[in-house]
Amino acid sequence: MTSESAVSTRPTMSSTPSKGDYHWLRSFVAGGVAGCCAKTTIAPLDRVKILLQAQNPHYKHLGVISTLRAVPKKEGFLGLYKGNGAMMVRIFPYGAIQFMAFDKYKKLLSKQMGISGHIHRLIAGSMAVFSGMTAVICTYPLDVIRARLAFQVKGDHRYTGIANAFHTIYLKEGGVLGFYRGLTPTLIGMAPYAGLSFFTFGTLKSLGLKHFPELLGRPSSDNPDVLILKTHVNLLCGGVAGAIAQTASYPLDVARRRMQLGAVLPDSEKCVSLIKTLKYVYNTFGVKKGLYRGLSLNYIRCVPSQAVAFTTYEFMKQVLHLN
Repeated sequence: MTSESAVSTRPTMSSTPSKGDYHWLRSFVAGGVAGCCAKTTIAPLDRVKILLQAQNPHYKHLGVISTLRAVPKKEGFLGLYKGNGAMMVRIFPYGAIQFMAFDKYKKLLSKQMGISGHIHRLIAGSMAVFSGMTAVICTYPLDVIRARLAFQVKGDHRYTGIANAFHTIYLKEGGVLGFYRGLTPTLIGMAPYAGLSFFTFGTLKSLGLKHFPELLGRPSSDNPDVLILKTHVNLLCGGVAGAIAQTASYPLDVARRRMQLGAVLPDSEKCVSLIKTLKYVYNTFGVKKGLYRGLSLNYIRCVPSQAVAFTTYEFMKQVLHLN
C-alpha cells in the first residue's frame, strides 16, 4: 500500500486520463464543493470578522464573543449569514480552480520536471494561485458585494440585496472600477497564503503517512492501494495549515476589507490604495487593534475553514474516484 503523497511506480495504460472520464470536471466539482462547504461552515465568523476589521460603529466597542452574541439579538440568527449567498456564487469557481490547479501542478512538477519532496508542494500551491487569480478577478465584484452586505446592520441598510448593491455601486462609485476596490492586496496576498497553506497541509500529511501510517492513515474507499489520512487527522492538519497561512497574510486582508467597503466607511478617502490603507490603519489603530484586529477570531474561523476544505476535497476525491 502506498500513501497518496507518494508517486506511484505501477505501470498505467496512459499517462493522462481518457477524454471520456472527465477527470478535470470531477476535480473541478470536488474543489468547488470543498470551497462552498468551508465558507458556509465559517460564515458567521466571517461576518463578525468584517464587522470588527472595519470598525463597524454598531459593534466596534465589542469583542469577538460579545459580537457573536450581539448580532443574533440585534438582527436575528440569519444576520450571521448576511452576504453568504454572494460568497457561494464567488467561491465555487475559485475553490474549484485552486484545488484542481494544485493537483495538476503537483503532478507536473513531480513527473515532468523531477521536482519532489516538500518543496514541490510549496511551488505547486503558489503556482495554483496564478490560475486562481483568473477566478478571483472574474468573481471579485461578488466579494465586494458580500463585504458590503455583511457590514451593514439591521436598521441601517444602504443596500436591499445583491442586485441593488450592484446597481448602487455601479452608479455612485465609478462604474466597473467601483467593484475592484481592494483587488491589489487580494492578489498580493494570494501567493503566500495559498503556498503556505498547501505546503503545510501536504507536508503534515506526507510526514504523518510516512512515519505513522497505521495510527494516522486508512485505505482510500475508491482505491485500497492508496493510503489517506483519517478524517480527524485531516481536519487537524488542515486547521494548522490555515492558521499559519492566515497569520502571514492577515494585514493584507484587513487592508482589502477596508478598501472593499469604500463609501460605506466615513474614512474611505484615506483607504484608496494598499499602501495608504496600511499606513492609515497602523497610524490610527496600531498593530494589535488595527493591522491584526480580529486575528484571534481569524484563528477560530480559519482552522475549521481549512480543515473542512481539505477534508471535503479528500472526501470528494473518493466519491468522484480521483485517487
